[in-house]
Amino acid sequence: MIETIYMIEPWHWLVLGFLLMIAEMFIPTFASLWFGAAAVIVAALSWLLPISLLWQVLIWLSLSVIFMLAWFKYIKPLSVNRTKAGLGGSVIIGETGMIVAKPQADALGRVRFSVPIVGADEWFCRTRDEEVEVGDRVVVTEIIGNELIVALTKRITAPVVDIVIPTPIVDNRPIINRRPVANKLSLKKAELNKIDSSH
Repeated sequence: MIETIYMIEPWHWLVLGFLLMIAEMFIPTFASLWFGAAAVIVAALSWLLPISLLWQVLIWLSLSVIFMLAWFKYIKPLSVNRTKAGLGGSVIIGETGMIVAKPQADALGRVRFSVPIVGADEWFCRTRDEEVEVGDRVVVTEIIGNELIVALTKRITAPVVDIVIPTPIVDNRPIINRRPVANKLSLKKAELNKIDSSH
């Protein structure tokens, strides 16, 4: 009778593993998931190899700890939400967006960001004595409640440079619209006649 109490079959580990993984759906702590996965692995090992109960429990505990450490140290930091949701309003200041609805004196406008900022990609906005149109690029300068104060982004324009092409000078006189002189290598018939008649 005592021997049957200490006898754990591989399917016991398998059932325990699935029960722990199902429990994870109702208690989302990502703790029971790793204990369940370790139990499934122990079920496979005990089915393939004759392992004593003590070693089965030690393997289960060590795999559970390794899985949990790997989850919290390496895998979970990779799944952090990059939308800046839940952060303070100061992260919005300095962000650049595009006006999708023009702010009026009696109505707020809307600005859209390419990436959701603090959980939303469109925000109500207004300006401080500045005229903006739909499609203008704006930068957030201030936050008042749920409204953003925006200003036009400053555009950098390249300086205008006048390029002066110097006029060639021969014998202290500028050469303007000078006709090309025929040389002996010219293949045009009219120029060849001029060359022959000059000799």
